[in-house]
Amino acid sequence: MKILIIKLGASGDVVRTTALLHKLPGDIYWITSDENLVLLADNKRINRAVSWKHSSDLIGIEFNLVINLEDSIEIAKIVGQLQYKELFGAYLSHSNNIEYTENARSWFDLSLVSRFGRIKADELKLQNRKSYQELLFSCLGYQFHNDGYFLPHAAASDLVGDVAIASTAGNVWPMKRWAFYDQLKNKLEDDGHVVNFLPSRRTLLEHIADVQSHKCLVSGDTLPMHIALGSGMKCVTLFQCTSPWEIHDYGLQTKIISPLLEKYFYKRGFDVEATTCIPLDVVYEMTTQICSKSKS
Repeated sequence: MKILIIKLGASGDVVRTTALLHKLPGDIYWITSDENLVLLADNKRINRAVSWKHSSDLIGIEFNLVINLEDSIEIAKIVGQLQYKELFGAYLSHSNNIEYTENARSWFDLSLVSRFGRIKADELKLQNRKSYQELLFSCLGYQFHNDGYFLPHAAASDLVGDVAIASTAGNVWPMKRWAFYDQLKNKLEDDGHVVNFLPSRRTLLEHIADVQSHKCLVSGDTLPMHIALGSGMKCVTLFQCTSPWEIHDYGLQTKIISPLLEKYFYKRGFDVEATTCIPLDVVYEMTTQICSKSKS
């Protein structure tokens, strides 16, 4: 049996999708972005991972199942060139519009290409209380049982400490950047904790190593959060504009949800109010509790 997963990015989404590898049988192929190939390297559950730029290398292979989790026309065109018996996810219709298979509705109804439109999709996301894994596994006919992520091995980092802080966020979600990370670092250091801001690194492997060399991570809903969850690390995560319910906590995560989450839910602009409405003391107290437990 041959199964192809198409998931290019973002990096955190690729990481959380690896949980599927616990369930899928047979030979697994994966199309991803150039940047994220390293996340799938040396994974014994993956027969072959290729960059989407080289997806033509897979033309001619007959897949039993293609799982397309991307919603772009460009990727849907690639799907149209593949040979498969069954498709799950997005595809290009005869009218050149993105549509998705009926069994994928629980996930894609919440997406940018939702059959209900963007506004209704965001309303459904706000109402949803199932994690990404629960939704995806269920759509594919599996039960999710706390199945973890697969991460590549990363060499030890020289950036060692008690608490890692991931203070940055991509340009798509600027309101993920909480305003008080500097003050949090100062307060934790006053308590004697070694605290490091995660630096920009040349490779994802170095970034993974930096996260793993700490006892606890404080961040928004970002790639470092997924690295921590996949590494068995405790983490404090701030949710200011994205869904906290979509993230499975694996018994490791303390979620701090903005009191204004609904107001800024899935908004891609920037308003300083969204980044300041979670008080410093709340995050400080949650983080110190975790640090205290890790020392006991």
